[in-house]
Amino acid sequence: MPTRRELANAIRALSMDAVQKANSGHPGAPMGMADIAEVLWNDHMKHNPSNPGWADRDRFVLSNGHGSMLIYSLLHLTGYDLSMEDIKNFRQLHSKTPGHPEYGYAPGVETTTGPLGQGITNAVGMALAERTLAAQFNRDGHNIVDHYTYVFLGDGCMMEGISHEACSLAGTWGLGKLIAFWDDNNISIDGHTDTWFGDDTPMRFEAYGWHVIRDVDGHDAEAVDKAIREAKAVNDKPTLICCKTTIGYGAPNLCGSHDCHGAPLGEDEIKATRENLGWKYDPFVIPDEIYAGWDAKDKGSKAEAEWNEKFAAYKAAYPDLAAEFERRMNGELPASWNETVAAFVKATDEKAEGPATRKASQNAITAYAAVLPEFLGGSADLTPSNLTAWPDSKQITNTVADGNYISYGVREFGMSAIMNGVALHGGFIPFGGTFLMFSEYARNALRMAALMKIQSIFVYTHDSIGLGEDGPTHQPIEQIPTLRMIPNMSVWRPCDAVETAVAWAAAVERKDGPSCLIFSRQNLPHQQRDAATIENIRKGGYVLRDCEGTPEAIIIATGSEVALAVGAAEALADRRIRVVSMPSVDVFEAQDEAYRESVLPSAVTARVAVEAAVPDGWYQYVGINGKVVGIRRFGESAPAGDLFKEFGFTVENVVDTVKSVL
Repeated sequence: MPTRRELANAIRALSMDAVQKANSGHPGAPMGMADIAEVLWNDHMKHNPSNPGWADRDRFVLSNGHGSMLIYSLLHLTGYDLSMEDIKNFRQLHSKTPGHPEYGYAPGVETTTGPLGQGITNAVGMALAERTLAAQFNRDGHNIVDHYTYVFLGDGCMMEGISHEACSLAGTWGLGKLIAFWDDNNISIDGHTDTWFGDDTPMRFEAYGWHVIRDVDGHDAEAVDKAIREAKAVNDKPTLICCKTTIGYGAPNLCGSHDCHGAPLGEDEIKATRENLGWKYDPFVIPDEIYAGWDAKDKGSKAEAEWNEKFAAYKAAYPDLAAEFERRMNGELPASWNETVAAFVKATDEKAEGPATRKASQNAITAYAAVLPEFLGGSADLTPSNLTAWPDSKQITNTVADGNYISYGVREFGMSAIMNGVALHGGFIPFGGTFLMFSEYARNALRMAALMKIQSIFVYTHDSIGLGEDGPTHQPIEQIPTLRMIPNMSVWRPCDAVETAVAWAAAVERKDGPSCLIFSRQNLPHQQRDAATIENIRKGGYVLRDCEGTPEAIIIATGSEVALAVGAAEALADRRIRVVSMPSVDVFEAQDEAYRESVLPSAVTARVAVEAAVPDGWYQYVGINGKVVGIRRFGESAPAGDLFKEFGFTVENVVDTVKSVL
């Protein structure tokens, strides 16, 4: 049988060879962490290469995602559907092995990593999901949810601010099945980190409430194994295993230097490394005995078969719970969903009330949560303002694990990336709220959700200068259009309670990407619609108020400005004016050409768009001869009514603008 070091050297060889062939990549981290990975994956990881989606598998996150050849090597060697040709195509167009691990490409990659700090934060979300799901479904003698989340992270992840947000929460929550391995090699891109990273990191994590295992030799398999066993014995705290490693371990001239962090070793150094490690095989050649030492298919299939037996017993004892578990893990909506939505939308329309859409959002959450136990809501310390809690919500704490609501504290970025981890784990539909302005803090997590095509729902309230007296620091101006610019991000800005109910339903039903739901602080009037018009809300843009015959002009608006558009059309009663409400531009764009033409006929060129935000995006609809009532400067501190007048958001100004294009 091969020795542990020989098994680890297979990772080193594949990593340096793939990076060299691509002439691009990061060999240092995979070579430095290979010994840790060998112990974890061969002796502790519960996974099945034949079924990467097995519900009770352990999750593994490579937070320092630049070291992607580490996870690609592990997946290939243990038997996942990742061939040697895939390894050879590292960093090439349309390969399954892109430069950073990307969710949905190689089986076994649990999340997209590379923007440092987000992997560990996703892992906190996964560990939280595991604990919450276990509390909701496990019963005495039936632990069907019982797995660990393992994370590799480096100095860069430790330096990023998001790791402070997430790891503080993980300690506060006492996530005992989260085990992180810190690759403490004292190297980042600029060189030795002594002059810019002097934290006492173990003490920092102890202050967070973590169990910390210090000074583990990351190249001593017995020491690593002992540390993992100790970590698994601690049930009430996450564990940080501090592993002292040498970056580029095995490269005789470049190890321990930033020179091997992000560049190929070079042919001469690779040859010297082979000799230094005693690796006698050609590039991309792995001998059968090494493959046999790594192969996890039989062990993984056996582990899943044992779990299947446990689940069968659980199903016999608790058939309803088992069915619900399967539904949620499959991402299926309950059978009563469509009926629930239809009834709530109808009731909302019949009430004809005009609350702030943030309040209408809370009403929708309350109605839908009654049939969606998978809702896992929260807010970044703005619950009373975002109105994201509902009467039957139950806050999760370090002692309450079976809840469905999270107070994240003032951690917008951490909240958003934790939500992504929850979504990736499965079994929940996560949503979290803050002011729209503070989507800026969370922006990269939003982008990652869109990139991964996962269902995180971002709730943003206080959507414009209508926020009022808090002033320009809190008044979003450019945020709505820039959120719309994120590929695969669905953005809804409803104008009243009915559109809000539909927007929430659309976000719940959307399984292939995230949604941003943008709501007002101030009350917005109910708009009159018939049944067909209500149905058209789901198409993102629709004719809200029409005229006889062909329109002379079209007013397009969203959110609070729809009421201004309707008021302007009423004031222009002697002209043929159509009002189009467009709560979701991306959903409207996804409709067929015939529908879009029916709403915005190309023959009608006199067009005005109205939105309290940067106007540039609306010119695709109004054309060069149309006009946009928007905002091109930051707001002011004043009551909302005064601000809307100051910035021209009045019926009178919209009327004058329409007249100017007629």
